[in-house]
Amino acid sequence: MSVYDEIFAPGPDTDVSLRHAFGRFGTGVTVITAASDIGPLGFTANSFSSVSLNPPLVLWSLSNTSRRHDAFAQAQHYSIHVLTDAQADMALHFAAKGDGFDAYPHDIDAHGVPLLHGCLARFDCTHYAAHPAGDHSIIVGRVTQVAAKAAGAGLAFDQGVYGRFQAF
Repeated sequence: MSVYDEIFAPGPDTDVSLRHAFGRFGTGVTVITAASDIGPLGFTANSFSSVSLNPPLVLWSLSNTSRRHDAFAQAQHYSIHVLTDAQADMALHFAAKGDGFDAYPHDIDAHGVPLLHGCLARFDCTHYAAHPAGDHSIIVGRVTQVAAKAAGAGLAFDQGVYGRFQAF
């Protein structure tokens, strides 16, 4: 007898189950920003991870079918913003659309990249590598500058819901 409710091999007829199983891994939430030919763009991602301290590298991924894919995959400069637990509206906004920065306080850096205010941390990056990975692209960035707050709670995403990590 299994301790699991479901055991399956990934395949076209189990995509929903696989997505739900992946969703069991709670993550932090980021908004990635870049300049593009059509203006500043934002993208909500929970597929963010540190890779290396020397050199300082991070990675994130985005769907090949995203309307913003090419702009972000080709961006030479971008910033990754780690959101606070009070910024769920920002996460939802940039998950749905890439523009609309006027609704959120921000600056524009020398490369045209929007720098959102009030986030827990920001990693300014240059393009290091991009790798095809199934139906996504893995983007690796070299961190050139970090801005971080000393305290605050991060926005979490778990099983399709935004929330906050609760210590026990």
